[in-house]
Amino acid sequence: MQAAALPTDEPQRLQTLHSLRLLDTVAEERFDRLTRLARRLFDVPIALVSLVDANRQWFKSRAGLEATETPRRVSFCAHAILGDGLFLIPDAQRDPRFADNPLVTGEPFIRFYAGQPLRASNGAKLGTLCLLDQRPRRLGEEDIALLRDLANMAEQELMAFHLATTDELTGVCNRRGFETLARHALGACRRRGQPATLVYFDLNDFKAINDAQGHAAGDAVLRRFATALRDALRESDVVGRLGGDEFVALLIDTPPQGTEAALERLHGLVADVADGAAVRFSVGMVGYDGQGAVDMSELLAEADRAMYAHKRALKLGRGAAPR
Repeated sequence: MQAAALPTDEPQRLQTLHSLRLLDTVAEERFDRLTRLARRLFDVPIALVSLVDANRQWFKSRAGLEATETPRRVSFCAHAILGDGLFLIPDAQRDPRFADNPLVTGEPFIRFYAGQPLRASNGAKLGTLCLLDQRPRRLGEEDIALLRDLANMAEQELMAFHLATTDELTGVCNRRGFETLARHALGACRRRGQPATLVYFDLNDFKAINDAQGHAAGDAVLRRFATALRDALRESDVVGRLGGDEFVALLIDTPPQGTEAALERLHGLVADVADGAAVRFSVGMVGYDGQGAVDMSELLAEADRAMYAHKRALKLGRGAAPR
């Protein structure tokens, strides 16, 4: 078996893939209708929207396949993203690169593979729209053009998902995107028995910045606070802007008492973001112990109440931002 080489732009490709926040999200009809259509139009048992991560290929949509991911080292799609056009394997058993591949010798017993790379707006190839069959096949020119058209539709849906879940001003998740990813992350914590902490942020005296310096200055503060949040936290943590000057973060595998170092880093990063004046914020935290079901809406409401309690204490001179 021959594992695929890494693309020459692999670090940038992975950065783009992760920035879209698509990995490990729930199934969506916008993608499932494409794989169902591809399966029907090409009369194949399996059609996938596959995203190639660092060590795995993960299926955003799968028609005719139970598995949600496979190792990257056995992935046909990892080969497909090395080229610009269709990657076609008429008979994998006759191809020395794949003849002893476990996906050929075992389930799902791939003989035919056709994968059209899916590109992000910056040209990075994220994965493929691909067809699999358990019998050898070939595609004619019209079929190749049709698969390319379906892949273009999948690319548009990938970008639409990103736009629909991203805050345009700051580049972090919007409320919809945060709740989607946070629910998934909490589900993973529950399966692993790991704790997590939801942290709710509200910028203090933000209205005064807008009134004194204008909305452009206020927007700059929001962008820089979002950047500081991402820099202060880990890549595995989920960051979002809920609206206005309210932000939220879910710290994975972290109990509330384990947030001090991250908050200390954040305080340092925002010390000089508004013309030399420190941007101050109120914080509310609620922990999840990794046990049992959890309701994201209830967690957000509880963290919001804790944040407002801290804000009131600050106004009365009885509180300091947690460190």
